[in-house]
Amino acid sequence: MSARPLTEAMTSTPAPEAPPRTEDPAITRPAGVVETSGAEPVPEAERHGHPRQLLWTWAAPQVGWATAYIGVLAVAAFGLGFTEAVVALVLGAALGAVAHGFLSVDGPRFGVPQMVLGRLSFGHKGNALPSTVNALVAGIGWFAMNTLGGAFALNSLTGLPPLACLLILVALEVVVGYVGHDLVHRFERYALPVLAVIFLLAGVWIFKGAHLGQAGSGGGFGAFLLAFSASFGFTAGWNPCASDYARYLPRTTSARATGWYSGLGLFLSVSVVSVIGAASGTVLAPEGASPTDAFTGQLPGWLAHLTLLAIILGGMAASTLNVYSASVSLASLTARALPRGLDRATLTALTGAVGTIAAWASLDDAGHAFESFLLVIAYWTAPWLGVVLVEQWRRRRTPDTLVARRLSDPRHTNAAGLIALLAGVAVSVPLFSHQEMYVGPLPAHWPGLGDLTCPVGFAVSALLHALLARTPKES
Repeated sequence: MSARPLTEAMTSTPAPEAPPRTEDPAITRPAGVVETSGAEPVPEAERHGHPRQLLWTWAAPQVGWATAYIGVLAVAAFGLGFTEAVVALVLGAALGAVAHGFLSVDGPRFGVPQMVLGRLSFGHKGNALPSTVNALVAGIGWFAMNTLGGAFALNSLTGLPPLACLLILVALEVVVGYVGHDLVHRFERYALPVLAVIFLLAGVWIFKGAHLGQAGSGGGFGAFLLAFSASFGFTAGWNPCASDYARYLPRTTSARATGWYSGLGLFLSVSVVSVIGAASGTVLAPEGASPTDAFTGQLPGWLAHLTLLAIILGGMAASTLNVYSASVSLASLTARALPRGLDRATLTALTGAVGTIAAWASLDDAGHAFESFLLVIAYWTAPWLGVVLVEQWRRRRTPDTLVARRLSDPRHTNAAGLIALLAGVAVSVPLFSHQEMYVGPLPAHWPGLGDLTCPVGFAVSALLHALLARTPKES
């Protein structure tokens, strides 16, 4: 079967649907049965589901404290007015979601996780670098940040020590990720309606008391870029996991439906919740309040308690994806079967343990830790995305059988992709970074530039890969 052009993947007439099933089309494996697949291609006989399950799988994890806090940062930390913040947040979310939709399309086509598909862009050996980075970012960074939000909410609700709250949530999250793919989808499916109703109620109340016409504190274009980068970094931070949750869909699944459901779920949830956060940021928070208390402090008691419960549930919805995707990223480091005792489920437990340590270390200053992590995350995601999207465009007419052969052939190399990735990071971070710990020479000289690391990194890597990449010689 020949691959279709990238632009057709999202716009062409859907392929025929798989034959109807009598059981739940989204989930066929019993909830308690541990998934045995790792990073290897999913056999056609085990494929199941409908692309609409991607809508809730990508929407539910974004309905929580971490997403709202992006909006809070845009107003309270970066100094934007509400309207400016909304434009920056929505634009960043839109670009990240569009990329997510395009990447998700390859899940049903090849039946492998996103980091395995990275072998096409970086070669089998070169792909070890982005796979390891993604495991660290998802399994440690994002897992820690998302779990912290839930832990603070549980602490506010119950009065239990923050560390105890953290450990309770970690245990629940790791269990879902340990069981695997189908339980993750099931959890997100039932979490989304609960989260959506509560956060929309909270949003209505927050908008009633917000100072939406209040001018910003003068952040200017630089602040706009910071807010845009934060929103894009948060949204595109899921891109390296895009096909992880689409790879069990039947090969005949509509590419257009796969892309639209994935991208739309991500875009709508990030946009709506971050805008609610921006409205919340126009109200001065009590001094010394935790990030979750500052958000829920604007609500009446009954709704504040419901919102705290939703923050807990939303943090779990995100962290289960984080820890699961980290495990398949680690599994993708080898083209061979994982050794006994170190399967995907075991890797899930190990990454959860390391992520717990990172979250514990950030308990005392979670707000600043999240802000720094949020901005830095796009520093690697943007160059990686530039290479991967160019490679996806380059192979738009390559037969799927040939692409699958490259994925499984450990001799396949693509040095151009790795060079472009490293060059994008090497050029963008030292020159354009604008962080508390380090300010590059360009923003130091022209503070109004803001943080251009993300767009520069993407452009450099994409351009270099387009110039250097060569069609591999097939044996």
